[in-house]
Amino acid sequence: MARGDIWSVDLPVPRGSPGHEQFGLRPAVVVQTELKDTTLPTTVVIPTTSNQKAGRFPFTILIPPTSKNGLSTASILLIFQIRAIDKGRLNRRIGKLESEHIEKMENEIRALLGL
Repeated sequence: MARGDIWSVDLPVPRGSPGHEQFGLRPAVVVQTELKDTTLPTTVVIPTTSNQKAGRFPFTILIPPTSKNGLSTASILLIFQIRAIDKGRLNRRIGKLESEHIEKMENEIRALLGL
């Protein structure tokens, strides 16, 4: 697993009544850098949604489907939903985010976190 890889992940349903967190089986982009110590049980990902209305929110990026990224439909990368997940939630690698979208993603992460 590498930074920019797109994986099918299974995000758990939040406890109580669902709020605004993404859950269920969906593509997500790995944002954690490749580490020399791969014993960490988690990785950091950004989930996507196919709901185009989500593009109205700040800290989102529209990702069109391509043969490289493996997405089957246009998807919104939800930067504001960045999270750590257990590696066991990674189902299968779908593809790789294109370099121009990785650059946009990194800029949005910096803006979101004030870095």
